[in-house]
Amino acid sequence: MAAYIQRLHHISLHVSNADKIAGELVSKFKFNLFAARLRDKCRQFAFRKGRAVFVVNEARSRLNESSFEDVHAGNGCIYDAGPRYALDTAANVCFEVEDVQRSFQTLRQMGCSFLVPPTTLRDVRGAVTYSVVKSLVGNVRHTLIDTSAYGGRFLPGFEAVDEASEGKDDPACPVTHFDHVTYACPRKFTRDVMVWYERCFGFQRFFIGSNEDLEEGLVLDQEDIGLRLTAMEYWKCSERGLSLPRGHQREPDCKFVIAESLPKQGRNQVDRFLEEHRGAGIQHIGLYTTDIVSTAQRMGQAGVLFFRPPPAYYSEVGKQQEILDAGHSPELLSQHGILLDTDLQQSERSEGREPRYLLQVFTQPLFSEDTFFLELIERRGASGFGEGNIRALWRSVQRYMEKEGNDASDDTTLQSAKS
Repeated sequence: MAAYIQRLHHISLHVSNADKIAGELVSKFKFNLFAARLRDKCRQFAFRKGRAVFVVNEARSRLNESSFEDVHAGNGCIYDAGPRYALDTAANVCFEVEDVQRSFQTLRQMGCSFLVPPTTLRDVRGAVTYSVVKSLVGNVRHTLIDTSAYGGRFLPGFEAVDEASEGKDDPACPVTHFDHVTYACPRKFTRDVMVWYERCFGFQRFFIGSNEDLEEGLVLDQEDIGLRLTAMEYWKCSERGLSLPRGHQREPDCKFVIAESLPKQGRNQVDRFLEEHRGAGIQHIGLYTTDIVSTAQRMGQAGVLFFRPPPAYYSEVGKQQEILDAGHSPELLSQHGILLDTDLQQSERSEGREPRYLLQVFTQPLFSEDTFFLELIERRGASGFGEGNIRALWRSVQRYMEKEGNDASDDTTLQSAKS
């Protein structure tokens, strides 16, 4: 029996400079800082936009994050575990579960490795129990948490910040929740990851597109693209008859996507992630927005840089008409680098059904390494990921990588000439 998940609670970023990341989340991405925990050995900040919550952790130790003993002495980072990673990383996806102790026993019997055993923290607003399990993917771990007995603003140990801003959000930037998390993994590792999440948490296969192969996933194998994508999602609470914690509203499930490169395609973005991140991990996180044009425009004005597809994308045969049919302007989407893909079978088109479509755009990396970025996504009836968008997104990232590589080469040549 699996340790079934109720919902995604928050995602943790581990960084060396929390002030920098915090400033960008607030000023550029329009998240609200709503809770913080400041200690000698660590600083933790919680940011919210809609139901999407990031916790930014900065451990003050150069070598290791706080030990378990430090945490319980009140000095270290809580709701997570060390050791600290060598570079900035998105490392923890925290899941709400119905019973932490039972989940711990279930997963331990399966042979899972726990970094923190079931632990209860309290304050005047109640109690929260959590534990931390190591996943099969690189440095990724999962905090399993039960907040059903807690009535505070966030979690015990965190103090409220700027309570006047609670519930206030930028209407021009309507991000509502985490849409998906994408792992970058080594080749031939996908099946192991899928089996682990199915066995441990009851995840089920989610088909990205209609042409996806059951065993192989969605394979894009062309001259300039070598990518395999496979997706999964956790079972909905309603399908298992589970209740949500008190005060929580039901929300869409967050999908998990596994990306691996194909051989003989040259240096690409997945391999680059594995090299710079020094192993598998979270490559990007999708933020769902109800208005991607307004959101991208607002974030762009605030300084967010987006990947842009090749200009020819918007003049491809049928693409302009596809964008117009969806009620959008090709010029406006091009201005922000937003991609649109229709998710409608030919038989459905002939029946005159309303088109289902999705719009997407990637930000440039948040960290100094090319290891983590965010995605904006708006869905209009489309639940998967459009193959056309995937191709264009891949090419836009590849163009950025190639430009960076050329710039670095030019800098090296210039320095050599000067010397």
